[in-house]
Amino acid sequence: MSANQKFPIPENDGAANHLEKSSIPSISLPNQEGNLLRLDRSDTFRMILYFFPMTGRPDRPLPENWNSIPGASGCTLETCKFRDKYDDLIVLNAVPIGVTSQTVDYNKEMTNRLGIPFDVLSDAKLELKDSLSLPIFSIKNKTYLKRLTLIIEKKIVKKVFYPIYPIEKHVDDIIAWLKEN
Repeated sequence: MSANQKFPIPENDGAANHLEKSSIPSISLPNQEGNLLRLDRSDTFRMILYFFPMTGRPDRPLPENWNSIPGASGCTLETCKFRDKYDDLIVLNAVPIGVTSQTVDYNKEMTNRLGIPFDVLSDAKLELKDSLSLPIFSIKNKTYLKRLTLIIEKKIVKKVFYPIYPIEKHVDDIIAWLKEN
């Protein structure tokens, strides 16, 4: 889907209401190179954990009815928006990190193909999903994380963006929040 097409609008089902002010668990997830990244950090920068279901690949079809599921389409667009605004986020002392249930190899192909300058983590074992009770949906016994973004400061969730719509303006909404907070 191009940026000009409309995505089905996701509704707030309350599945992320418990996340604000929660603590990030002591979990490390593999990035696109297979290196573990610890998430419960006390760094001076803020982490922007943006969760997404799946980016498409040119050599594979999307799951059945993917584009009709609210919040499913647009993951590649969203990741590219974070890529394009990467420097703007860094200047605001914030680091974007993608999280998906895709495999490390899948994420490596995507980050290489799209020129992504930041980590994209694999929660293929659903450890972080289970730990934080993240919202999900399933297609044919495969679990996908719903799109949401957490801004984390010193191990604590300071802001939750959920549901995310419109996708093409989401990073600008994050930048505005970071500037105000």
